[in-house]
Amino acid sequence: MEDTKTQKSSSQREWIDLIGFFLGWFSIVGQFILTIENRQVDVFETIIRFFSFFTILTNLLVALYFTSRIPIFKKVSIRQMTNKGTITALTVFILVVGLVYQVVLRQTWHPTGFQRIIDELLHSVIPVFVLLYWVSFADIEDVKFKHLQKWLWFPALYFMYTLIRGHFSGYYPYPFINVLEIGYFQVIINCLIVSGVFLAILGVLLFAGHKIKK
Repeated sequence: MEDTKTQKSSSQREWIDLIGFFLGWFSIVGQFILTIENRQVDVFETIIRFFSFFTILTNLLVALYFTSRIPIFKKVSIRQMTNKGTITALTVFILVVGLVYQVVLRQTWHPTGFQRIIDELLHSVIPVFVLLYWVSFADIEDVKFKHLQKWLWFPALYFMYTLIRGHFSGYYPYPFINVLEIGYFQVIINCLIVSGVFLAILGVLLFAGHKIKK
């Protein structure tokens, strides 16, 4: 009886992994095509700018995670994606993407048509999907801080890279880190606020995770 229940749960997770796989790659590829079609600079610079968005990088990591869960891709999947704690770290990142967009960025533009669909997938649908996935399938090992420490470098390195490249290129992907518009002091304040959001969400997930998984 228990084996049958386990097999059913495993089968359900495989289907959900497949949904995550298609949602992730459809959104990223769709946004890439739209970015290339609507580019205002040369293709090479457009590609660099495309991968300069934390939204894109985070959704790419989510897509890679679900790719690593698909049996036919396991032999070529990135090992980091299968480590303990990965799903918790990705949940934190994608929730920050969704929260910052809803609170700070949604009012800055009003996409229509296919762009609106992709926009909602990247910033709303996938964050909620990943959160529900985490609640359903993360285990007690996934909510241990020791498995998450190395992931904290990801947002830190992103901010450093963005500021350094922005200094030389004059391009900043988000208005709240645009040094040319608001200055370094305000950018640092904004980065500290976002860092606080990161840590707050991480703390909530670790606390809730230990309660739920026990």
